[in-house]
Amino acid sequence: MDFYYLLQAPTIWIILIVIAGIILLSILFSFVPFTLWVSALSAGARVSIINLIGMRLRRVVPQKIVNPLIKATKAGIKVPIDKLEAHHLAGGNVDRVVNSLIAAQRADIPLTFERAAAIDLAGRDVLEAVQMSVNPKVIETPVVAAIAKDGIELRAKAKVTVRANIDRLVGGAGEQTVIARVGEGVVTTIGSADTHKEVLENPDKISQNVLSKGLEAGTAFEILSIDIADVDVGRNIGAQLQTDQAEADKRIAQAKAEERRAMAVALEQEMKAQVQEMRAKVVEAEATVPMALAQALREGKLGAMDYYNMQNLISDTHMREAIAETDKPQVK
Repeated sequence: MDFYYLLQAPTIWIILIVIAGIILLSILFSFVPFTLWVSALSAGARVSIINLIGMRLRRVVPQKIVNPLIKATKAGIKVPIDKLEAHHLAGGNVDRVVNSLIAAQRADIPLTFERAAAIDLAGRDVLEAVQMSVNPKVIETPVVAAIAKDGIELRAKAKVTVRANIDRLVGGAGEQTVIARVGEGVVTTIGSADTHKEVLENPDKISQNVLSKGLEAGTAFEILSIDIADVDVGRNIGAQLQTDQAEADKRIAQAKAEERRAMAVALEQEMKAQVQEMRAKVVEAEATVPMALAQALREGKLGAMDYYNMQNLISDTHMREAIAETDKPQVK
């Protein structure tokens, strides 16, 4: 009964109503960023409570949209909140796009929100591009080695001053293309020089020739100047090539001489084999002489005196050969 009478007391109902109101307000304020709406209202940015609730329902953090909107409004740039939210939903960086618009406005560079959003969605830093348009960037190329007509190698390093071209940022080539084209121009200029001294005396000739080739075509930059920072003399490639050629000719001559020697040795061995064969045939023929003499004696075709005369003739021949050998001068 005491609890029943307690519920009938008006004070308890007032307390319950106040607690319920606090709970509802806390839930409402946690879902609807009321303080953010007040900040936008005080800055003159038109943001309705319905828009904030819609952002919550679309799982968009209202601070990422409203804060850039306040910044743009204070800078005097009118950007619809729907475009900011659409760019955020597309994966873009709303704060960076707004900062680039403000920087472009201060530098008197024509840049629309659509162009800035397209550059940002293309993966380029649109704020850095605007800053590069105001303050040109210096790109230093790596060491480029080239050979003059006299065979001397030169190693050059260039510094390229570029300014971003906002109209060509979407679809334009980047820094690597500029570096590659400058390197190609340096190699062509050095390679067309008659002597390396000509390049060392006039290094600005490289800059003039490279600039005249229109390297900025199809890139996102505008080349302001190309300065040759350093030129060093490298190896004597011409002398090295001649040395290598002479060494190659030497090896070819040695190979041909070895081939001729091998052929001569083979011919000598073949001739020796033929001589051995001929000697074998002579020995074989000489072996048949006594048999032929015996046959002639038996058949009466050769007399005994004829045989003795022939033996005397052979002995006389051997004696004469021995005397001839002893009469030859001795070579010391």
